Amino acid sequence: MTTESEVPQEVTDVVVEPGQETDPVATLTSDLQRLQAEYANYRKRVERDRAVAHESAVGAVLTELLALLDDVDRAEQHGELSGGFKAVADQLNSITSRIGLEKYGTEGEAFDPQIHEALMHDESADVAVATASKILQPGYKYKERILRPARVAVTDPAGA
Repeated sequence: MTTESEVPQEVTDVVVEPGQETDPVATLTSDLQRLQAEYANYRKRVERDRAVAHESAVGAVLTELLALLDDVDRAEQHGELSGGFKAVADQLNSITSRIGLEKYGTEGEAFDPQIHEALMHDESADVAVATASKILQPGYKYKERILRPARVAVTDPAGA
């Protein structure tokens, strides 16, 4: 039979300086606070990773749709977009816009190699800085992530 005096006391890993007493409640409280902080950081990291994975998956699906959106744009430019096909194209554009897909690239804007891909090059005295003079294929981005750069013809200033 075991009595209370024979039950071993729990040992803590706290280093005690000479002349300093340990408070078991304070030790356990600090351990609990440390564990709570570690768990809160873990939760934040998991949520951040989950958000990144979600954005990556949506970006991958939108990237696969870019060729279809290009075909719809070309059909619209050639006047072949009418009837039921126009309704489907409008709905496709509406859905991708609602998800967050943004089309960019306008003629006359300054050339930026971060968001443009130069396919043609020309020189002209009419421009002061390198300019995207013609948009050959629009660029697309999703949540500030470039899915495809705008493919452009670039006009540089003459004599530069």
